[in-house]
Amino acid sequence: MLITKLHDAEPDFDTRQVRLMIADQFPAWAGLPLEPVSSSGTDNVMLTLGDRLVVRLPRTAAAVPSISKEWKYPRLLGPQLPAPVPIPLAQGTSGRGYPWPWTVSGWLEGENPSPGHAYGTGLAIDLANFIRALHAADVGNEAAAGPLQSYRGGQLASRDAPTRSAIAKCAGLLDVPLVAAVWDAARDVAEGDGARVWIHTDLQPGNLLIANGRLAGVLDWGGLAIGDPAVDLIVAWNLLEGEGRTAFREAVGVDRATWERGRAWALSIGVIAYPYYVHTNPALARVSKYQIEQVVADISRTA
Repeated sequence: MLITKLHDAEPDFDTRQVRLMIADQFPAWAGLPLEPVSSSGTDNVMLTLGDRLVVRLPRTAAAVPSISKEWKYPRLLGPQLPAPVPIPLAQGTSGRGYPWPWTVSGWLEGENPSPGHAYGTGLAIDLANFIRALHAADVGNEAAAGPLQSYRGGQLASRDAPTRSAIAKCAGLLDVPLVAAVWDAARDVAEGDGARVWIHTDLQPGNLLIANGRLAGVLDWGGLAIGDPAVDLIVAWNLLEGEGRTAFREAVGVDRATWERGRAWALSIGVIAYPYYVHTNPALARVSKYQIEQVVADISRTA
């Protein structure tokens, strides 16, 4: 089965090649069932291997540096966090026509939550507690540079030009003048005070697992960085609804400027993703549209 592409820069490869790579490099797992995972993720292809493992393969060269981060940091941060994170068990190398390193991790049970579903306050508080624990984890001697420097989590002002460009691309999809006016209001907020913490950078429904309405796991640590804690607040608008968002804000305990920067990040991320993925990744497009609508409604209520 050919792997469906999301980006022009992706190589052609299929599940047969992945089976051969596993057999070549990890013969103990040869012969286990291998099935593509339906995911809103954009950087990696994921396939289940048996019923306890998952294979992750970068889609583009730009995603390759995340392999080293996912190998090192989740095993260090995981014990400090109140919900499970995937820990890589093995790292593969290029082969059989596939050009980059890849990983095999343990499979975490759960399902992705749905944007706007009324889960009550339990999930919202779980998310707030997870974020507080991540942001409180010691960064040690790590610096916000190299692989730990992200295009998310820096100065919000740097998002202005790409956000405005993306809003223009939403013509025919969204009310462009309204969204542009909301972006003007959203970005008019104080920048952070320079404090830098561990940030996941992509807390959205496709990277979260729930069980019985509570947080059961946080996936995809390839975007892990050191930066502005506001960027992890995007989950308030890409997943939660009114009651949950209120409970989340109270539990996460950030000041007003940080909260409003998080809202601006949610709008920027949403409008950049929406036109790019509207035809190729319907799950992520739905999340992006929801977060745009939530920020627009939120700011319109307070205007």
